[in-house]
Amino acid sequence: MSTLVAHRDPVTAEQFTGLFRHHPGGVAVITADAGDGPVGLTATSVASVSVAPPLLVFSASERSSSTPTLLSAATAVVHLLGADDLGIAELCATSGVDRFADRSLWSRLPSGEPVFHVVGSWIRVRVEERVRAGTATLVVGRAIETSPVRPEAAPPLVYHARGWHGLGDHSRLAS
Repeated sequence: MSTLVAHRDPVTAEQFTGLFRHHPGGVAVITADAGDGPVGLTATSVASVSVAPPLLVFSASERSSSTPTLLSAATAVVHLLGADDLGIAELCATSGVDRFADRSLWSRLPSGEPVFHVVGSWIRVRVEERVRAGTATLVVGRAIETSPVRPEAAPPLVYHARGWHGLGDHSRLAS
């Protein structure tokens, strides 16, 4: 029987990243437009915070070119991706490309926010709070509009160990 000993020295960025590389996260794309054109960011940091009021949170890294717009926008759209949305996840995770060049993939909501209409589930949020946290900013958003729920939604898209995965009945564990 081996005994694990906690590492007590300061945790390095490499150690921290290595641990979270093996912690799967649901994949979302966040879009916004603060007046200078639409931006999109792929994130695994989206989490539900509260149902009353309906709040969610996501993290925006200072390294992302989309972050300044996301932090100055009053509203955003959080797209919850399914396995069939992999192309959108990859598009918004790629640096140096025009994520909105293909007008067949997106449109604007009546309120003006860019939305990838090919994605089945999205939530329009009003930004309630921004909290600086290290090299990122946590954005708390209040849900103010959602897409209709699709009963035939694709299995969720998950990012784990530097790869994309689709969850489904094949990955369900017996309890």
